Amino acid sequence: MQSKQFPPQQESRLRRTVFAIAAAMLAAACGSGDDNNGNGSNPNTKPAYIGTVTINSYNGSSDDLLTAGLGKDGLSSATAPLPANATAPTAAELRRYAIYANYRAIVDTTAAGGYGSLYGPNVDAQGNVTGSEGKIAGVEYLAYSDDGTGQQNVTMLVQIPAGFDTARPCVITATSSGSRGVYGAIATGEWGLKRGCAVAYTDKGTGAAPHDLDTDTVPLIDGTRATRAAAGKNAQFAAPAGATSLADFTAASPHRLAFKHAHSQRNPEKDWGKFTLQAVEFAIWAINDRFGAVSANGTRQRSLDKDKILVIASSVSNGGGAAVAAAEQDADGLIDGVAVGEPNLNMPPDTGVVVRRGGVQVLSSGRTLYDYTSTANLLQHCAARTTALTQSPFYDNPTTAPFFAARCTTLAEKGLVTGANTSEQSASALQALHEAGWEPESDDLHPSLSAFDTAAAITVTYANAYAQASVTDKLCGYSFANTLTDLKPAAIAPAALASMFATGNGIPPQPPSVQLINDLDPTHGPYLNLVSVSASTGRTDLNYDGADCLRKLLAGTDATARALQAGQALTLRNGNLRGKPAVIVHGRSDGLLPVNHTSRPYLGLNRQQEGVASKLSYIEVENAQHFDAFIGLVAGYSNRYVPLHVYLNRALDAVYDNLTTGKALPPSQVVRTTPRGGAFNTPAPTLLPSNVPPIAATPAPGNAITVNALTVEVPN
Repeated sequence: MQSKQFPPQQESRLRRTVFAIAAAMLAAACGSGDDNNGNGSNPNTKPAYIGTVTINSYNGSSDDLLTAGLGKDGLSSATAPLPANATAPTAAELRRYAIYANYRAIVDTTAAGGYGSLYGPNVDAQGNVTGSEGKIAGVEYLAYSDDGTGQQNVTMLVQIPAGFDTARPCVITATSSGSRGVYGAIATGEWGLKRGCAVAYTDKGTGAAPHDLDTDTVPLIDGTRATRAAAGKNAQFAAPAGATSLADFTAASPHRLAFKHAHSQRNPEKDWGKFTLQAVEFAIWAINDRFGAVSANGTRQRSLDKDKILVIASSVSNGGGAAVAAAEQDADGLIDGVAVGEPNLNMPPDTGVVVRRGGVQVLSSGRTLYDYTSTANLLQHCAARTTALTQSPFYDNPTTAPFFAARCTTLAEKGLVTGANTSEQSASALQALHEAGWEPESDDLHPSLSAFDTAAAITVTYANAYAQASVTDKLCGYSFANTLTDLKPAAIAPAALASMFATGNGIPPQPPSVQLINDLDPTHGPYLNLVSVSASTGRTDLNYDGADCLRKLLAGTDATARALQAGQALTLRNGNLRGKPAVIVHGRSDGLLPVNHTSRPYLGLNRQQEGVASKLSYIEVENAQHFDAFIGLVAGYSNRYVPLHVYLNRALDAVYDNLTTGKALPPSQVVRTTPRGGAFNTPAPTLLPSNVPPIAATPAPGNAITVNALTVEVPN
């Protein structure tokens, strides 16, 4: 199939698109395109995998696409738009709550952090600050993509703004971040909506709302809940059973929750690229459903096909990784360009790519997510007690400190760290993380990431997903449940369950409603993982045994380990972006998805695959980390970190300008930002444009990132 043609500098794609649209309109006016029976020669056929479509219109006042009627001020308000009846929210209430919660989960919504001045609904596409609340009228198309079983049911959503311009048609993808639901990248979709682009969203086979095994209720596509029997094939997720039936499992282990990413037994990550491409195809169908010419017999035509619609694949984190996967898999030329932030990219083994920083080869690079996260799950809690980090956020948390110290003791006994006391052992653990590929710029993040138990949450979820384990398997002795004051599994509150479509992140724990449970605690029985006892040590060391079990699956030889390894192999990237212009932005301080294992080696892999034809630019941002939302929420973050979201928007601008005007992409480089500063744990000064300088069209030699043969050279 013929690929899209891109304009040289002197002839923009915009001009050619206008001519093409005009020709199509003329043909429609003259009756051209109809067959002899007036049926139309190019009908707008809905993709076969798309089920029943629901279309909703939003007036841009009481409700809208971007803010669900809340506006800029409503999104930043600490007062959430709670449903009127907490145990029986309506679909409209859940949508509003989901947009509110997911927007705030991705960006810092404090004015001092740049919201409302450098980004946000009131900042227009050209970067001008307006008095608007940023509400955008338009329509939403909502449907499942399914393979006919009712077990896949990947949510697809297309937003088409009222200002969509058929003379300059464009689409951006906003695949959900993390394991969130379909609105999980609404803050990315904002860029497209402001430019009049349609936005193609998908939850990529994950989702925030669980199957509650106690009540046997499941989420539907709109977030409302039904019994599994009543939902049938319309369930967004219903957990399949393993060797044990769900009923028998629940009788023996009550109050457990199953989540789609972990427990669907489909390893959804292997298909994140496919689902993102399907979202684009659904968007093209939806656009033509609204704007396609109508033939003599009333058949809607595909007047705006992929050759006329500019498509940029975008999103952040897992959604960014999905966008890259889609571009690699795009054999039909649906995607024109890529602009992503902090993408989750699993490198294949033995690529030969070398990463050097300041002329010195980094100690470890190109490891997979499961590899480095299971490493963090062992070491990070202990490293968080290093005395060098006493001024780091959450270092002085009295609740977690004793358990972190106990983990250090266990690691020393197991020979994984050295030292005679917690201080020496934690320093050894921090050095081990450096040797495993974490940059020193991530050090200050280890206490807070450990307090939030991010490594355990991710490792447990991905172990289950890759191994295609059932919720009934309780892989490595873990399960998910609510707990009460006795710290044992308990029934989840009906109101919390009813709203989890909106409030959940799809990767527990998410206190207080969902916790990680150690089902193998020899002292208490099933118990809150954080304070549980390890059988091999007899101490409360954050369930070392579970973390060790998860880590050993990576190289194990039993059936579960082999299944996990096979599942992981299906998620590796190949580095071939098929000549598409692309910009990746990533924070140098990222402690969750370290740059040495993701964006840096991917730059080398892409050059290995595409050579001089590569159009990938990699922008590494100093003083940026993975969770922009934490900047305004966690004491100490605002003093140290700048929002990466600013640079995602600039990456989208750069790719859009390249595609529409031929403007050159900025070369790969390090952007030297300036933290807001201020005393530790005090409010930081207001973020100014000078704190987040632009991406340079010509970076200074000391900022340029280069690729020589298979070596990626990153300056200090």
